[in-house]
Amino acid sequence: QVQLVESGGGLVQAGGSLKLSCAASGRTFSRYAMGWFRQAPGKEREFVATITSSGRNTYYTEAVKGRFTISRDNAKNTVYLQMNSLKPEDTAVYYCAVAGSSQSYLPRTNDLYDLWGQGTQVTVSS
Repeated sequence: QVQLVESGGGLVQAGGSLKLSCAASGRTFSRYAMGWFRQAPGKEREFVATITSSGRNTYYTEAVKGRFTISRDNAKNTVYLQMNSLKPEDTAVYYCAVAGSSQSYLPRTNDLYDLWGQGTQVTVSS
């Protein structure tokens, strides 16, 4: 069974840090870009960060630049999201996803991803 499983979410005070993990199983994703998205209550799912298959290149939404870092370990079939200086507006369910094509370069929209995790809740208190 091919699946992505996120972990590492939780409750943290503003200014704190969390590190999310997304473990892939069922097949190897080392040839595909991967990304993180988030969805706050009452809002649409939005792009957060993406990383190339090699891990050498990344791209972030403006709201998290300088605070979040996406990385991956292809040997472990895992992608990470280190989140520092968290703000209450970062509160959301965070999802990882795998690009639908190995040709996608730093994809930033939902439709370019075809496999999603179940999500992990991140809550930042003020």
